[in-house]
Amino acid sequence: MTSYLLAGGGTAGHVNPMLAMADELRRRDPAAQIVCVGTAEGLESTLVPARGFELVTIPRIPFPRIRGLVSSSKRFIAGWPQAVKTISQLITDRHVDVVIGVGGYSAAPAYAAARKAGIPFVIHEANAKPGLANRWGALRTPYVGVTFEGTPLPHATTVGTPLRKEIETLDIPAARSAAREHFGLEVHRPVLVVTSGSQGARSINTTIAESAADIVAAGYQVLHIVGQNKPEALPSLPGYIALNYCDRMDLALAAANMVVSRAGSATVSELSALGVPAVYVPYPVGNGEQRFNAAGVVKAGGGVMVSDAHFTPAWVNSTLIPLLRDEAALEKMGTRAASVGMRDGTARMMNLIDAALSSA
Repeated sequence: MTSYLLAGGGTAGHVNPMLAMADELRRRDPAAQIVCVGTAEGLESTLVPARGFELVTIPRIPFPRIRGLVSSSKRFIAGWPQAVKTISQLITDRHVDVVIGVGGYSAAPAYAAARKAGIPFVIHEANAKPGLANRWGALRTPYVGVTFEGTPLPHATTVGTPLRKEIETLDIPAARSAAREHFGLEVHRPVLVVTSGSQGARSINTTIAESAADIVAAGYQVLHIVGQNKPEALPSLPGYIALNYCDRMDLALAAANMVVSRAGSATVSELSALGVPAVYVPYPVGNGEQRFNAAGVVKAGGGVMVSDAHFTPAWVNSTLIPLLRDEAALEKMGTRAASVGMRDGTARMMNLIDAALSSA
C-alpha cells in the first residue's frame, strides 16, 4: 500500500489541482493512504473534507518578506521548526512514501519534512509567476510540474493543471443544449458567460450590469455569475440571468460561446483546455501573476486581455460586442485556445509522482 501526503492550498487555484490529484490517486488505488496538510484559514479547510479526504492543519508560516521583514521573520523563526516537526511526525506515523505539494503556507514545511525523512517530493505550480514556497522547493527536487510554459522554476516540466473530472471529460457540443436549459437560457441563442469569482469582481460586475442591454440587443444572452460583491442594481430584462453562485461551472462553460473572467490559473487552464474563447480581466492587485497566467493563450490568439481599469461599458461597445458578432473570429479563437490548453494535466502529474516513487 502506497501512502501519499499532499500539502498546500489557500486558494481554489491551488486546492482544486490538489484534489484532482488526490481523486486520481484514490481511483488508481482505492487502498492507498492519502492525507492532506493545510491551514485552517485556507479554502482547503472546507474543500478537502467535503471531498472525503483527511486534512491535518498547521499554523500559517509565511516566508519572511522585505515588507514587514522584522515581524514576518519573528513569526517564521518561531513557527517553522514546529511546523516541520508536525509534518515529520505525520510522515513517520503514516509511513508516507512521497509528498506532493501545490504551494501555499503548508507546502514549504512539507518539503522540508520530506527532505528530513529522506523521501521524494513532487511540486505542482499553478501560476506562471510562482510563489515563494514552490520557488524554494523547486531548488531541492527534480520533480516539478508547471501549468504554463516558461514558468521560471528549476527542473520544470510543463504538465498543465490537474483538472476536475467534470471539466476534463466535458464534451461541449454534446452538453450545450442541456446546459443552456439547466440555466433557463434559450437553446439556440448564443451565450456570454461572465464570472467574477467567488468574491465578485466589482469592475466586471458593474460594467456587465451597465452593458447587459447592449449585449442582449446584439443577439446574445448573458449568464452573469456575480459572486459575493453584488452590484446594488442588476438588470431585469429577457436574456439576462444573474446568479450569486454557480455550483455547475462545467455546465456554464458548456453553455458559453464566450467567457469574460479574471485570469486565475484554474480559470485560464479550464477555458484553454476546453477551447472556449475568453476576455481576461486580470486582478489588478497583488504580484501581477494573473497577467502572466493569461499571456500564453492571448499570444496564441485564444483570448483577449484588457486591464481592469479599461474594462468599461465603452470598451464593451467598441471591442467586445463587435467580437461577439463575429462568429468566424470566435471559432478561430476557440481553436487557438485549445492549441495551448491541456486536458491531461492529472495524468502528466501522475507520471511525475510515479517517477519520484521509482527513485525512492
